[in-house]
Amino acid sequence: MIRAILRNLKTGVVTQRAPLPPPARFRGTPSVNPGVPFDSLPGPSVCPSGAITGGAGTDGYAIDIARCVFCGRCALASPANAIELGREVELSARRRDRLVVRVERGADGRTVIPAAPAALEPVANRIRRLLGRSLHLRHVDSGSCNACDWELTALLNPVYDIRRLGIDFVASPRHADGIVVTGPVTRNLETAVRRTLEAVPEPRLVIAIGACASSGGIVGRSYASAGGVDAILPVDVYVPGCPPRPDAIIFGILLAIGRLGERQPAGPR
Repeated sequence: MIRAILRNLKTGVVTQRAPLPPPARFRGTPSVNPGVPFDSLPGPSVCPSGAITGGAGTDGYAIDIARCVFCGRCALASPANAIELGREVELSARRRDRLVVRVERGADGRTVIPAAPAALEPVANRIRRLLGRSLHLRHVDSGSCNACDWELTALLNPVYDIRRLGIDFVASPRHADGIVVTGPVTRNLETAVRRTLEAVPEPRLVIAIGACASSGGIVGRSYASAGGVDAILPVDVYVPGCPPRPDAIIFGILLAIGRLGERQPAGPR
């Protein structure tokens, strides 16, 4: 025991301030550079998850960050860097439509970036007042590939140490203030997801973790999948990514309880 204590003292504090800088090869959100020819934007066929709509022959173009898996194919398929990948991590939003990047065709046939919408007023004031600065969550895997689950597990290690923020995961929904859901909600688990939330006492939160939970992701909606969590439950915060980094999940959880404000969408670089 003495040796363990001395070893810990020698190691010192390893917990990092959030967010950690992403690694050099990290791929973040795609963004469209203004002024490039509109018809040069890559079409929906390049996106494996169906996150892109519009393009050549239309007047609008949109990238759904909730469906995006950050594969980078759109950037590779766009000439003259029409689309670039950012390095943003804190992407969570309280409303689904806040995760859609829209571009319009200008009068000269080039891309025009509409003005960013005004920041939304916090909708978690009642939650924050009743729950304070702490939060207990029940994780529900509704059919994920387990990538998001591993990132959730990382929140409990000494580097991220989410417990220092008053946030923890519990085994029973009856001891929880809300649920975090990973996966696209398979039909076989739809009832389990509903019943888990019903067991959480009011007031309660629902946080969708990852592209699949936020929108159905690359799995989409089918006979076997309900799609995103919001198809069956009201979602308070969406955390996009495939999978989202632990920093992104921490930001989303703090956003859910009103301890952080929603970020404005990043502009073109």
